[in-house]
Amino acid sequence: MLKDILSTLLSRYLIAILNLALIFINAQVLGIEGVGTVGLIWASVSINVTVCGIFSGNTLVYFLNQYPIRLLYPVAIGWTFVGSALSCCLLYLSGLLPEGYGLDIFGLTAVYSLSVAHSRFLLGKDHIRGFNLTNLLQGGLLFFILLYFYYVAQRREVSAYIWGLYLTNGVAFIVGLLLLLPYLKKTEKQPLAEEKNLFSILREMLVYGLWGSADNIAETCTMRLNYFLVERFAGPGGVGLLDAGTKISESVWHISRSVAYIEYNRIAKTKDKKKQEQITLQLFKFTFLSLCIVMTGILLIPEWVYTDYLFGRAFEGVRGIIMALSAGIIALGCHTILSHYFIGSGKIKYSAAASCIGLASLLTAGSQLIPRYGITGSAASASIAFGVMLLFSMIVFIRQKD
Repeated sequence: MLKDILSTLLSRYLIAILNLALIFINAQVLGIEGVGTVGLIWASVSINVTVCGIFSGNTLVYFLNQYPIRLLYPVAIGWTFVGSALSCCLLYLSGLLPEGYGLDIFGLTAVYSLSVAHSRFLLGKDHIRGFNLTNLLQGGLLFFILLYFYYVAQRREVSAYIWGLYLTNGVAFIVGLLLLLPYLKKTEKQPLAEEKNLFSILREMLVYGLWGSADNIAETCTMRLNYFLVERFAGPGGVGLLDAGTKISESVWHISRSVAYIEYNRIAKTKDKKKQEQITLQLFKFTFLSLCIVMTGILLIPEWVYTDYLFGRAFEGVRGIIMALSAGIIALGCHTILSHYFIGSGKIKYSAAASCIGLASLLTAGSQLIPRYGITGSAASASIAFGVMLLFSMIVFIRQKD
């Protein structure tokens, strides 16, 4: 397990390094308003992807232990397009769909969800190298494509970033498909699948996926709804400043997410409650210590490094946002470990409840702090929400353990 965690962690941090470099390049090329527009587009895609996750994402890892991949694959791929269209409609009706980018958000949601589905199939089959490779392509290739667009093709605009996302996720999708072909061609015998008809299996996936999507939507909204709130108060420039501070802080989450992927896969494959708890506690301690060390290092970086060398003067105040987010970043990273324990052990309702409570906390804190303290208040309200989520998860875990 440690080898899988370290290999996944290495690939995630290669992605993180490239993404951090890209944040600085985007700040110089697109400016604070361009960064804000990109942040709003990606926030919309992130919310939509959770809807597509009803029949894909972690749902696939869970059900691959029970049903053959040839049965699950067409369900996951087909639902991706339906879910993308449905989620775009919901964003439009709620007034959150960025004007002029509706079709691109639909397309990016679909291609991103398809590549995610392939990576989860590979994870469910214990193809850790393939899982890491698709994630590396999905997260790291964008850096090199945008270097070409910005400095060779001289396309220094938001549309270049969007096309970069299409190409990156398209390549990850194709590579994932090639890695999955041997499993798709292989005939698997699953006694449980033979006992049930397709409708019953789809109903099981729907129930599990709805709980998972409720969890993911609430958690994603807790992380990204601030973008839309800040845009109302401070415009795209305010979103750009928030996005810069958020991306720097969230680079720490590559630790918790790498650990959580492996944790979830291990927990979903064992029914021994004691073993599941033991795995979770070990990884929780490792994650907490790692997050604290890395976050401390980020907090030691002075403001002038960001404004004079990395982002530019327009991003003054970014360190204050990072400081306001820091405690929450650690809290949500630790919550992720407990959340994947609940999801992997079939207790997904507890993870969903934590995310919903976090969203309610964000809205309550944000309504008070954002009008009064602006972007820093937005970051602080996110930290409060993440802290509440961790507290709830810890209470439930301790009670379940006893």
